[in-house]
Amino acid sequence: MTRTRSATLTTPDGTHLAHRDHHPAGDPAATFLLLHGLAGHQGEWDTLAARLAADGHRVVTYDARGHGASTRTPATTTRAAHVQDAVALIEELGLAPVTLLGQSLGGHTALLLAASHPHLVKSLVLVEAGPAGPSPGLPAQIATWLDSWPTPFKSLDEAEVFLGHEVWARGLEKQEDGWYPRWDRTTIIDTVAELATTAYWTEWSRITCPTLLVQGEHGTMCPDEPATMLTHRPHTRLTRIPDAAHDVHLDQPDRLYEAIKAFNT
Repeated sequence: MTRTRSATLTTPDGTHLAHRDHHPAGDPAATFLLLHGLAGHQGEWDTLAARLAADGHRVVTYDARGHGASTRTPATTTRAAHVQDAVALIEELGLAPVTLLGQSLGGHTALLLAASHPHLVKSLVLVEAGPAGPSPGLPAQIATWLDSWPTPFKSLDEAEVFLGHEVWARGLEKQEDGWYPRWDRTTIIDTVAELATTAYWTEWSRITCPTLLVQGEHGTMCPDEPATMLTHRPHTRLTRIPDAAHDVHLDQPDRLYEAIKAFNT
């Protein structure tokens, strides 16, 4: 039987991190920390977390700063702050050595954490995430995407049609005149500021733990990024998931689960 506990961790800069800890009754087979992507929320991992927990693993998910039920407008949104949030959870909950599983921006955070705190990390799974950059147009692209949301949505059904997945709609909050995102536009755009100016190949080359790179068949990674990642770290395992776009964990959760299971055996 798995016990699930929801709680909030307060970081040294006053940011509140909402998290859920799925803990098996006995000693866990392995421990996972799952990191969602930009403008997302920890509920994106519900299906995969349930599968991993059923296998006897301890699984922790959390809303990144500026997202979901965590502090909406934190003092800072730097890459270092995001890494320190994950480190704080690992240390406070006693998760080390942990398998980091991150999608998109969450994968980038996991990558940086594995590079800077190798003693905390057992293995690394990156879903549609890598070190490529800089991407000067990224903040403007994100702003255009956020501004395209026709908020407030009149219903969750309308939101699901627009956003493409029920779980994205579930991340909204109800107000008097409809359903709104649980994020602040400026905070989300600021979160990608460093990705616009910086590449992270040095950090990628520094990672020593076993690593699985998961790419969606119709994903959004730079075309040559996976091959270059393997050039820098030849022992990285690459898996391409058919019929999946950027949100592999939502498009093909079963295939992603099988890839992670094979990687961890």
